[in-house]
Parts: sequence; structure tokens; C-alpha cells
Amino acid sequence: MIERTLTQADGELILRTGTAGRAARTGHKLTIRMNSWRARAEFDDDGRPAAVELTVDVDSLEVLKGEGGLAPWTGAEPGIARNNALKSLDAKRYPTVSYRSTAVTHDADTHSVEGELTVHGVTRPHPLTVVADGYGFVCDTTVTQSDFGIKPFSLMMGTVKVADEVRLTLSATVPR
Repeated sequence: MIERTLTQADGELILRTGTAGRAARTGHKLTIRMNSWRARAEFDDDGRPAAVELTVDVDSLEVLKGEGGLAPWTGAEPGIARNNALKSLDAKRYPTVSYRSTAVTHDADTHSVEGELTVHGVTRPHPLTVVADGYGFVCDTTVTQSDFGIKPFSLMMGTVKVADEVRLTLSATVPR
């Protein structure tokens, strides 16, 4: 087994939110980067992933942009959106999000990962598909906030809210 450690210096962890509610079109769809994360990956003798653990520091959340909506995205809005997200995630009480694999199977450059995702103090099974290209890889998945006891942020008595499903993309290059 070969073990490698990856951090935000090796790639990017991006979240994309949608909008929901009767007035969903008035809200902004957010692109968020997690600026502090670390992963430990084990590889078998053939260079295929055998196990992975990921820890993300919730307070490292940075809102990169907001798209759509009726009002333009202004300079103050990223900070407001960040504070709202940290409140929804209860970041002081639950400062990390983590993932731990329990099994990995392979089909060419695609790896199916069974594992457990812990968000907001709740642990649930969460399968992943990881596509590798040499030393680089991409994992794209959707997480439903309410599955983890998170109430999506809302405004105007719920007529505009963050969609329950959040898309997460992790892309990185494994250090040699």
C-alpha cells in the first residue's frame, strides 16, 4: 500500500447551490469553495485507490459568486451569504465535514467508493464515483441537506430558499 496526503494545495473542493421556493428565480445560485481540507488516500500496488478519508473545515467556506436572481450580486453579498451558510451548517458546533470509505471497487479509470459522510453531526452512507486520469481525479456528487438535519437557508417566509440538494465537486492531483 502507498499512502498519500492531499490538501487544498493539490486541488479544489467546490459546492454549487440552487434556489427553491415560490420565488426561487429571485435568489442567487451560489458557487462556494472550501479553502481548507485534507484527504488521506491509500493506493494498492496497481496504483488504484483502496481507501480514502476526507476532512473539510466548515469555517473555510468562501462564496465565490452568485448567479441569477433579480438583484445584481454586490460586493457585500458574498459575506452575507457566507454568514448565512455558516449559521445553517451550525459551524461552531459542527466545525468539520468528513468522509470515510468502507469499500472501493474499480472499472478501468472509474472507481466506485462506498463510504460514510458526516455532516452537521449526522453520519449516513454516501456512495461516490471517482474518475481518474493518471494522477488526477474528479469526484462529483450531490448531498441533500435535510438528510443531515440541515434546514436550508430561506428568506421571506420560505418563498426564496437555498435548494435542498447541493452539488459537490472535488478535483485534485495526487502528489507523487
